[in-house]
Amino acid sequence: MKELKDYANEINKCSKCGLCQSVCPIYKETGNDCSVSRGKFVMLEGVLKGDLKLNKNINKYLEMCLKCGKCTNFCPSGIDVCEIFRTAKHEYLKTSLEGKIIRLLQSKIVFNNLLKIFNRHSKSKNGNILYFAGCAEKIFPNNTYAIKKILNTLNYEISEPDFDCCGVPFLASGNLERYEEALHKNTEMINKFNSDYILTDCTSCEDALKHYPEINKKVINTGDFIKQLDIKFSFEQKQTITFHKPCHLKDDSFFKSLLDKCENVEYREMKDYDDCCGFAGQFALTNRKLSTEISRKKAQNALDTGANIIVTTCPACILGLKQGLFKQVGLFKKKPKVMYLSEFLAQAKLITK
Repeated sequence: MKELKDYANEINKCSKCGLCQSVCPIYKETGNDCSVSRGKFVMLEGVLKGDLKLNKNINKYLEMCLKCGKCTNFCPSGIDVCEIFRTAKHEYLKTSLEGKIIRLLQSKIVFNNLLKIFNRHSKSKNGNILYFAGCAEKIFPNNTYAIKKILNTLNYEISEPDFDCCGVPFLASGNLERYEEALHKNTEMINKFNSDYILTDCTSCEDALKHYPEINKKVINTGDFIKQLDIKFSFEQKQTITFHKPCHLKDDSFFKSLLDKCENVEYREMKDYDDCCGFAGQFALTNRKLSTEISRKKAQNALDTGANIIVTTCPACILGLKQGLFKQVGLFKKKPKVMYLSEFLAQAKLITK
């Protein structure tokens, strides 16, 4: 497991050019240079030199990150920004009271029992598709039913073991030991099944699983999987939809391919459809005001389309979009429905080859 000092050369590679400012959702909202990658690298350089301590104040700015990866993708020096921030947060967690509390809450026993509050126990079946529902399935169980409905139409069965969390929340907080624990347990469980695919409908889970060294080539999101099945979806009444692309979704080309297979559906692309929704799990708790404002602007872009349904492929984005709609429209006014893509497709009157 690397330490912050192992990234000294990477941090020094940052030329402070400021290109990250043009793509960072947080900087666009705050204009604060400490909230963008180059500003955080200045602080981390100070930590490495011994001029600064990795304390609560620096961690506050490390927390001010949506983990959307836009700065990494745009960086001319090719610096893996998120990896460096995760390592810095890990070192902060090891020495702080806050870190001890987070480690307790994210321990396997406490974390899994908290999820059971939302509960629905998994049931295993025999089949050649292994379904990684993710923690959000406890909150959005309807999506699992939707996926099963679509696949059962074509006589597919899915196995759904009792997986641990994919590890994204642990990476986000810097709890790298807990991430390694989840990775090893899930990899061990996956290897017990002779599955052709590891299917997930959560973009964050997909991104995490594709970083598991032993099983990454089998991982596929439901959008890509349904696309390759060449299914047609016929809706009884006309639907107008818009799409929010989650930050962790690397390739969304499956979406318009699926739309071509949908009868009685009109697609209206929202402005900046691939911009972050502002939720990002833990970020929504640690940076409540920022999260809500970014979500509000995202919701307005969706509202401007006039679509009656917003679809996405990430549970955190569903919460972010709902947060933004509530902030922008209020509790009682009519709002578009927000749902998983699979849940939307499963509402079709006819699902056929």
